[in-house]
Amino acid sequence: MKRDDFVFTIGYHGSAAVVDRSARRRYRRLGTRELLEHARYREAFRSALYNDDQEELREVGEQFAAVAGLETVEPGRLKRLFGVQHVPDNVTRIIAI
Repeated sequence: MKRDDFVFTIGYHGSAAVVDRSARRRYRRLGTRELLEHARYREAFRSALYNDDQEELREVGEQFAAVAGLETVEPGRLKRLFGVQHVPDNVTRIIAI
């Protein structure tokens, strides 16, 4: 699965990923930190997860916690909050809506 498709996935239908086409078109060139600057926390988290970058995951957690008025948000809690544990390997097609 390509990074842009994973970052902007809003759900799954069987083995197909359902992608937010307009968000992907608008924000696809932004990295994790730039997504955070645009308050795109879900996409920033997915970007950090795709990159498998612990520093980016920590940064997403810190910035999300600051906005939510919490002290800290661990990556495991973010995984539950955003409903994604890992990059799926069984996606065979993309549905852009």
